[in-house]
Parts: sequence; structure tokens; C-alpha cells
Amino acid sequence: MLSKIAKLLTRNYKLIVIIATLLLIPSAIGALKTGVNYDILSYLPQDLDSTQGEKVLENTFHDAATSMLVIDNMPSKDVSTLKEKIKQVEGVNDAVWVDDIADISVPQEMLPQVLKSAFYSDKSTLMLVTYDGSSSSTETLTALGNVKTLLNKQCFLSGFSAIIKDTKDLSDQEMPIYVALAMLLSLAAMMLCLESWVLPIVFILGIFFAVVYNFGTNIFLGQISYVTKAIAAILQLGVTMDYSIFLINRYDEEKPKFEDRRDAMAQAIQNTFLSLSGSSLTTVAGFFALCFMRLALGKDIGIVMMKGVIIGVITTVTVLPALILQFDKPIHKYTHRNLIPSFALGTNFLIRHRRVIVTAALLLIIPATWSQAHTQVYYNLDRSLPKTLDSIVATDKLKTQFNMLSTHFLIVDDKMPSYQMENMVDEIKKQDGVKDVLAYDDIIGPAVPDDFIPQSIKDICKKDGRQLVMINSTYQAAEDRENQQIAGISAIAKKYDPTSQMTGEGALTKDLIEIANVDFKVTNYISILCILLIVGVVFKSFSIPFLLTAIIELAIFINLGIPYFTGTVIPFISPTVIGCVQLGATVDYSILMTTRFQEELKAGHDRLEAIKIASNTSFKSIITSALVFFCATSGVAMISKIEIIGSICSMLARGAIISGLIIILILPAVLYMTEPFISKTSFSWKNNQKAA
Repeated sequence: MLSKIAKLLTRNYKLIVIIATLLLIPSAIGALKTGVNYDILSYLPQDLDSTQGEKVLENTFHDAATSMLVIDNMPSKDVSTLKEKIKQVEGVNDAVWVDDIADISVPQEMLPQVLKSAFYSDKSTLMLVTYDGSSSSTETLTALGNVKTLLNKQCFLSGFSAIIKDTKDLSDQEMPIYVALAMLLSLAAMMLCLESWVLPIVFILGIFFAVVYNFGTNIFLGQISYVTKAIAAILQLGVTMDYSIFLINRYDEEKPKFEDRRDAMAQAIQNTFLSLSGSSLTTVAGFFALCFMRLALGKDIGIVMMKGVIIGVITTVTVLPALILQFDKPIHKYTHRNLIPSFALGTNFLIRHRRVIVTAALLLIIPATWSQAHTQVYYNLDRSLPKTLDSIVATDKLKTQFNMLSTHFLIVDDKMPSYQMENMVDEIKKQDGVKDVLAYDDIIGPAVPDDFIPQSIKDICKKDGRQLVMINSTYQAAEDRENQQIAGISAIAKKYDPTSQMTGEGALTKDLIEIANVDFKVTNYISILCILLIVGVVFKSFSIPFLLTAIIELAIFINLGIPYFTGTVIPFISPTVIGCVQLGATVDYSILMTTRFQEELKAGHDRLEAIKIASNTSFKSIITSALVFFCATSGVAMISKIEIIGSICSMLARGAIISGLIIILILPAVLYMTEPFISKTSFSWKNNQKAA
């Protein structure tokens, strides 16, 4: 069956190129119509108090998306006029300022302390703007952009939605540069490693088809995260380029055996498909492990990239053969000498000093394990953005002028008696870091009958049987002391109302920290288990999976431990992604060398000669693959102003080189020294008989 399909493809390669090109059109449309989610906190599990509370804020109070507008040196009359203009913007639910509660003719000194503290600071005032949609919806981001057009240099718009808007604008601006730079640097790497000047261009073209198809099919997911959108094309290029190299190597090997190059390509397709089906499983397994994160961002990246790898394999055996046949003459005409030197002397040196190398590797485990366990991570999402962004500048103003870094929203039962509400608020005010608490009775005053209060004012704090309490904190989201503060406030609220819910950026981030810490362990265990199983089946061995996985894990630990020695604090998502992706994508390097080692043993060579051949012949493929992976991700790391994206790509780039070097320098010695043990714990290691 596979033989017939391969011949059909190669006999109609020009038609395949035409069909593949036409398929780019619906794929491009699908990619453009796929939504993008810029709110990482929205990927938290939906059964948490914080996410349930966020829904109440959005559906009941329309406060899920809230901006804080700091206004410097503007007369009260002009502030009131600006507020009315903002309220008229489509998508804005409300704009709340002090004139909603007290007449602006009343001097600041005569206002209740809670209002004065909340809305004024020296020559600045604060306005709250709420939106109809969620914090990251298209409607909210559009409305926020329109609000910005009404502001002058005296106005600074902060809040989570403002940060998301700036993230979106920056990401959309940088995304085309990421892809272009990754392709150019990968092209340069392949020009160096391959002997043809034309072949790298054909490879990039083949990957381009696969990437567009992958992004086009994302439409069936509805939306993807901006992190996935930013790194998916880069990752797909880095982890699937090997497949193209496998195909061309097999094609060149088969050409002398056939008179018709199309028959040679058909045979190459068959052999390549069978080998890729196995080797791609390890990469898929790495991304598969991400799907087990409770933070659904991992599932988002995992599904898109698993799909990308599978599409990469399919494209390699369908579209790429057609492209190679189309450009076969220039590929083999415009060549240059091999620029990668022989590794024969290096292999001899490594085998001669094998005991020293293995001992050094074992000793390296200690500092690598220690450092990766002590690498610091941060969870504060605005920390990953440039300090010059408007929303970050505004956030700094909130901090310096209002001593307010975050706002918590506490939702309680509206039937709670006033005296209990007063007691609860008093307890909350005593919590460390609480700047002020805005509750209904604090704003209106307990002496004013409820019937005298306009409905529009009541709706700010009371609606549909729920009451909203706003708590301003002097602590920043993700800080340990803010997490303790949130836990304390939540405990107080639960004492008075067991159904109370606490939400806001701080509460959501606190849950993010707790979930991410568990996710990192779970995904790593799953990825290791999957790789052990796949490698064990491939080699029919009990020992090889543990040896190869241990070597790659050493490379991962070194990679994750480097920030500890450099004093770098990395985004929380980086270790999880690196742990799964580096393992799944680079374990292929060790599989390649081990497979060749086994082949040479079966061919009758002793283990010394077998490991020398395996190491020498694998060197070029490993260097080429690692270098392409490095180039595809390092360019993004250098230019990205969004640290979450830059950090992931930087560590992936470094991880590809570290894995390549660890395998080239350590694996030959390990395989040589452990071969007798491998032989006893593997089936058909050297022949078709079961090992003793």
C-alpha cells in the first residue's frame, strides 16, 4: 500500500506541488480567522474560587475587565467631562469617579477618608473604567484602544486589560520578525552544514507549507494563546527539520540503485516514512506531556505542536519529495565542499579517556541537579514586558502616587447583615499591606436608607443578590506576602460567608503559582515515562531507555541550572516547556547514534570499532540538527521584548546545543562501557536471538 502511494506521489510530483500550493489558500484563511488569547490567567481551571469569582465580576458587575486611569494635574470639571466621554465609548460599561458619590464642588478635605484615599493623591486623581466584555475579549481590547484616543499626556491607563492590550500590540508587531529571522538563520545554518546551496531553500519552502497548514488547522481549536502563536512556527521549524534531512539522505542513497530518479524517491519515501513514524513519536510525546497541565496553556501549546509534528511528517513524505524532484538538478548542481570537519580524532580521544568522561558526567549531575532545583522563577505577568510600555508606566504611577499595586475583588452574599459586613471589613483592613477597602456602607454611609440611593450607584456594589468589596493592596501580584494577604482575607471572608469568592489579578496569580508548581512535576514525569516506553519499544531493551533518558535529563538540568549561576529569574512557564520539549526533541540525537551503534555490532564489528563508526557518522547529523534548532530559536530570543517568549526560545536554543554536545561528548563513552550490560538486558541486540 505504502509502495503504491509513494509511486503515485512521485509520478505526479508536479501535480502535488500545485495541490500543495492551492491548499495554502484555505490554510491562510483558517490562520487569519483563528482567535488569539492574550490572557494567560484565563487558562486557569474553571472550578477555582478565583475563576468563579471572575465570572461573577464579568456577568453580574461587568467588572472582570477594569482599568485604573491615573490623571495628573487636571481640574475636576475636566476630569468629570473626560469621564462622560469615556462612558460613551462602545464596549465601556461604566466609568466611576468621585463625582458619582459626592458633588465635585465639595472640597477634598471634606470627603470621607476612604474616598479621599481611594480617588486622590497629591495632584493626581484615579478613575475606574469597567468594560462589558472579559479582560481579554476583542470587544474589551477594542474599547480600551478607543478610550486611549481620548487621553492626553496627563492620563495613564493601567490594569490587567491595559497590560493585555499592550501585550497584544507588541506580540503582533514582533511575530512576523520572529518567523523571518528564524527562517534566515536556519537557512544560514543549513548552508553551512549541507553541501548544496539550493537544498536549504527547498527545505525552508517545505517547512513553510507545513507551518501554514498547521496554523490553518488551528481554526478548529477556536483560538490559541499568544505564546503558542509566537513560538509554534519556530518550534515546528526546529523540531521537524530533521525529517527533511532524513529524506534527502535516503534519496541520495537510493539514486544509484534506480535508473529513474522518481523510483529512487519512491523508495526513499517508504523508508523515510517508516523511520519518521518512530522517531517523531518521541517529539510528539514531549508535547503530549504538556497536555496534562492543569493550566490549560500547556494543552494549548501541546495540541498545536503535536499537530505540527504530525503535519511535518506528512508534508515531508508528500510535498517535500515533489519539491526535491522539481528542483533536483539545481540541488545537485550548485554544491560546495563539506564545511563540517571529520570527528574521527575526537572520537578516538573520547574513547581513550572514557573513564574520565563518564566520571566527569557523574560528578556533573550533582551541581546540575542542585542548580536547576534552585533556579528562581517569577509569576508576575507584567514583569515579562518592557518597562517603557504605557500600561507598565501607568502601573508604576499607581505604585508611587497611590501606593497601590493590585486590587482584590471580594464577592459576598448581599444578605449579610450590616454589622457583620462592618466587622468583616474592619478585620480585612487590619491585614498587612491593605491600603483601603471600598465597601457599600463605607462609600454611602450606614445612616443613609437603602431606598434613598440611586440604582446606578447601588449597581456598583450590589447586584443580583451579591455584594462587591474592592480591596486595594500595597503588595504586588505574585509576591509571597501578597499571597499570604490573599489567604488571610479569604479566610476572614469565609468565616462570615462560606460562599464568598475572592478574585482579581492577585488571587488568580496565587492560584497560578500553586497549579504551575504541580504542573512542572507532573509533565516531567509523564514526558519521561512516555520517552522511556517509546525508546524501550524501539530498541526492545530495558536498559537503553534509562541510559538515553538520563543523558538528556542531564542536559536539561544543566540548561535549567544556568539561570541559577547567572542570577537570572525566569518566567514560570519556561521550566515546564523546556523539560518536555528538550527531552522529546533532542532524545532523537541519542537514538540516532545508538541505532547506528547497534547496526555496526550486528554487522560484525567489535564494540570499539562500532562506536567509532556510530560516533563519526552521527556527528554531522547531530550538529546539523542542533544548529538548525539553535538558529530557529536564538533569533527570537535576541529580539523579543516579551520575556516569556524570549526566555522560552533562549532556553530552547541553549538546550539544543547542550543536548548535542552532551550526546557527542558523553554518549560514545557510555555506550562503549555499558555495551555488555545492554546486551544482557536487550532483545536481539546483536542478532535475532534473545539475549541471554
